[in-house]
Amino acid sequence: MKTAIIGLGYVGLPLSIQFSKSGVDVLGLDIDQKKADLLNAGKSYIKHIGIESVKAMKESGRFEASTDFSRIKECNAAIICVPTPLNKNREPDISYVLKTGEAIAPHLQKGTLVTLESTTYPGTTDTELREVLEKGSGLKAGTDFHLAYSPEREDPGNPDSKVAIIPKVVGGYTPECQDKAIELYSKAIQTMVPVGTCRAAEATKLTENIFRSVNIALVNELKMIFDAMDIDIWEVINAAKTKPFGFMPFYPGPGLGGHCIPIDPFYLTWKAREYEHTTRFIELAGEINTSMPEYVIRKVADALNAQKKAINGSKILILGLSYKPNVDDDRESPSYILLEKLQHKGADVSYYDPHVPVVPMTREHAAWAGTKSIEWSNDILATFDAVVISTNHQGVDYEELVATCPVIIDTRNALDGIATQPGQVTKA
Repeated sequence: MKTAIIGLGYVGLPLSIQFSKSGVDVLGLDIDQKKADLLNAGKSYIKHIGIESVKAMKESGRFEASTDFSRIKECNAAIICVPTPLNKNREPDISYVLKTGEAIAPHLQKGTLVTLESTTYPGTTDTELREVLEKGSGLKAGTDFHLAYSPEREDPGNPDSKVAIIPKVVGGYTPECQDKAIELYSKAIQTMVPVGTCRAAEATKLTENIFRSVNIALVNELKMIFDAMDIDIWEVINAAKTKPFGFMPFYPGPGLGGHCIPIDPFYLTWKAREYEHTTRFIELAGEINTSMPEYVIRKVADALNAQKKAINGSKILILGLSYKPNVDDDRESPSYILLEKLQHKGADVSYYDPHVPVVPMTREHAAWAGTKSIEWSNDILATFDAVVISTNHQGVDYEELVATCPVIIDTRNALDGIATQPGQVTKA
């Protein structure tokens, strides 16, 4: 059996590694020739995915990367793992999914299984994607080829997050499509969670991420309220999570990052309008989470003001560009918003991130592409008027930071347990 995995990013590459490790031949497809060349040379371009894993996958003889989508005809199955961003009006953009469908449709063979893993609104797989595949292939879904949806559950940077042991939700267009998808994924993943339809599987992914978005918004709001009462939200959460039932800890921050949490809830918000429903709870959570960078900026202003300084003209360092600790994934990172807002207010801004030495090209923040992280040294750190800890990477010498920088705004509780001077650190 040979499986094509389309989109060799944070979802598709770990999936390729796991399938090849499980004895399945994998054809990795991507529009980026550089990615294909690196993988075929046994090299990784994602920092938290070690070169050892990619090298072993290549040396197994069960993996090849290509940009030739016509090679789908060689495969028994195709798994689509491409981006599903929001457009500038915060509406779903499934163009990458549909373009992938158009690219593979003319080469589909009878009996091929096509599975979508990209997060999207309910109905994408069995309507838009199905129609594109049927039109381009002349085949009929559920009769001539199989169609299913199975949401990705990647957690970049989490060493305990392993593709093989994370239960796999699968929803088929027909019962036979469901069986074929389960048969495929069972070769690489231990536990299957079948649901009745593609739409139920799509809704499952949205529910998982909306749950996180809403609860993060709750603790972000509590953080602002408790701060006004001179109560430390981190102390409160640490105490509350000792309760062995009825509580699950979520943690505040400077905003939401990553592909999932800032984006996915709005897929349901958009789709719900078609059914004359409003998602007030989801949209309120989005408003709170989106407003957090402004709250951090106010904290920066207050901290500098206490030193008789203004944001305008101050040198400010953002510590951490990736959206979560210990990875090089900068998608939707609130650090970009902080950089832009501080710069707009007249600050001289820089960033430090050992995982992102140079800002890559992004759709939303193209002006920052090519900007380099500062070097970490006492002399350079001492030139900044304030440092904002936006991402709490391990491996950063926070004690050196405290010894060098007079004003630190800590949005992640990274300095917990480290001795600081009175008034030096502001929690935000």
